[in-house]
Amino acid sequence: AAKGPAPHLRRTGGTATVKAMLLEWCRARTRSYQHVEVQNFSGSWGSGLAFCALLHSFFPDAFDYGSLDPSDRRHNFALAFATAEERAGCAPLLEVEDMVRLPVPDAKCVYTYLQELYRCLVAMGLVKTKKR
Repeated sequence: AAKGPAPHLRRTGGTATVKAMLLEWCRARTRSYQHVEVQNFSGSWGSGLAFCALLHSFFPDAFDYGSLDPSDRRHNFALAFATAEERAGCAPLLEVEDMVRLPVPDAKCVYTYLQELYRCLVAMGLVKTKKR
């Protein structure tokens, strides 16, 4: 039985559950995009295309996904982060230069950014969440 100040309130799922759900959400939103296969919060985001695909899935008129080059990481990150800030009001938590400098993005940074993007999309009513 749960103990503590509010034993009737039981936490359903910890950080691992939230991470798994966010990863699955990203995977589902980007599944149909070429050159994107979301498997984790690090290497899957290395070209910047996964960020672009995720944003394009919500804002298809923002840019032409088909014209993006997987090897032009700087452009892909800049486009994704600018689109997230302009269209979703997402705080610029990641820097293009930091992402380009690292061959594999830092998983904690990517996870934090995606949480913020998800929160912004929910606030805009673009992502429906289950009522508790």
